[in-house]
Amino acid sequence: MTAADYLQLVLSHVIAGIIGILCVLSLLWRCVRHPFKFLNEETNRKKRDIMPACLNDPTLGTHGFIHLEHVKLHYVSNGDEKKPLMLLIHGFPEFWYSWRFQLRAFAGDYRVVALDLRGYSESEKPNGYNSYTIENLVGDIKQLIPALGHRSAVVVGHDWGGAIAWGFAMKYQDMVDKLIIMNCPHPATFRPFLRGNFKQLKKSWYMFFFQVPYLPEHMMSRNDYRAIKEMFTSKHAGLRVGTMTDEDVEAYKYAFSHPGGLTGPLNFYRSAMKNSSMLVTNVPKIQKPTLIIWGCQDLALCEELPSLAKDHVTNLTIRFVQDASHWVQMDTPDIVNEHMQDFLNGIN
Repeated sequence: MTAADYLQLVLSHVIAGIIGILCVLSLLWRCVRHPFKFLNEETNRKKRDIMPACLNDPTLGTHGFIHLEHVKLHYVSNGDEKKPLMLLIHGFPEFWYSWRFQLRAFAGDYRVVALDLRGYSESEKPNGYNSYTIENLVGDIKQLIPALGHRSAVVVGHDWGGAIAWGFAMKYQDMVDKLIIMNCPHPATFRPFLRGNFKQLKKSWYMFFFQVPYLPEHMMSRNDYRAIKEMFTSKHAGLRVGTMTDEDVEAYKYAFSHPGGLTGPLNFYRSAMKNSSMLVTNVPKIQKPTLIIWGCQDLALCEELPSLAKDHVTNLTIRFVQDASHWVQMDTPDIVNEHMQDFLNGIN
């Protein structure tokens, strides 16, 4: 660990502590001012034993489980198993269902598989943040592709899934046919950009907050997982009005209400802040054709980030979607699918 890395780690814990204290003070203030409303928000968590019908929509594909060396993963597969594999890797706070529009759109030409990453929804949830290192996450994809009966795949990643896809493409290029990244910077560019850009530092406040134990899980589950709903539907951060239905929101709440359903996903951030060597020091140039699709109304990531990947990719195409939020694959699926199809067909 370099001196700069050590300083950043210390600083991240200081910022996390400050944010954590402010959250606790905010909770205490709400409790004092409106005790009955506060109590209701603390206890208002609906029990969700039945899977929402939208998650069993047969047009999305069939559900399956696969046992890897250290973890069992859940996935949904659509399309002929003999066709080339397209692997869809979701971000935070999501699960396989974020790819519903792509599962349908590409099933005619590919075997399209959308997985639940370890720690998410129906997949196993190993204990401890060290179970969620980027090496482990990339290793899951390395095992998953042959376990599905394929040698390689079109690898598609969004947000955290994009970070895993970047890491996989750097380490196992022979297993990547083409690479598609959505709203995720190249890992080698993000940390230097974060250090030198105050705007991005402000946008990334939640990454520091997630370093606090227990409190982020509590805050995200309060008032029946209201924070999950607001991430997708709020006026400033969410998808365009009408894009996310009430049933869709319920599907996400169902996924994160599993026992330990928030701790696993949050451990991705906890691990990344402490174990990031692969994404910083091991950055071979990606030779495979790569497409970045970027929703420009992203409140978490600056619009300058995708262009920084040019120094790390030989054959790079970037497509900006001006009216899309961070959740670009759900916000403007027709535009995203068109960009993907053109790229897969060799149309730049």
